[in-house]
Amino acid sequence: MKVSDVVLRPPVTVPGDATIGDAARAMAQDGVGSVIVVEGDRPIGMLTDRDLVVRGIARGLPADARADGLMSMGVLAIDHDADVREAVRIFGTHPFRRLPVVDGHRVVGVVSVDDLLIALASELSDVTRGLSAQVMFPHGGDEPRLPAAMEATP
Repeated sequence: MKVSDVVLRPPVTVPGDATIGDAARAMAQDGVGSVIVVEGDRPIGMLTDRDLVVRGIARGLPADARADGLMSMGVLAIDHDADVREAVRIFGTHPFRRLPVVDGHRVVGVVSVDDLLIALASELSDVTRGLSAQVMFPHGGDEPRLPAAMEATP
């Protein structure tokens, strides 16, 4: 399965010179917990709701402070054609929950830990459907039988 198969919605982006107020409004409008800060179509950082609270509001930054002054830099991204196992590996070795998805240098989506859990749970459900049916509704003759020596006891 490719990363592009588990991306549930388009990315929410803001330019680096957007204000943190603009970023917060974009998050609220789109119902997301982060925005990808871009220069053109290229990701240059990530700004989360936690960043806004802990590094912005808690430090008394005004709503007109620039997003690129508060964003996390050095953001990892994953190619849209990458296997989801690569996203699982990245999430397993880094302390973040969202990963920009790129096609070349252009942001095309964001994949979250939640997106992966939903997709993988669905795959597991598909894999176990037949087994579950057999366990819940055994077919005649599927029940375990006693060895012949034990069946003939008077």
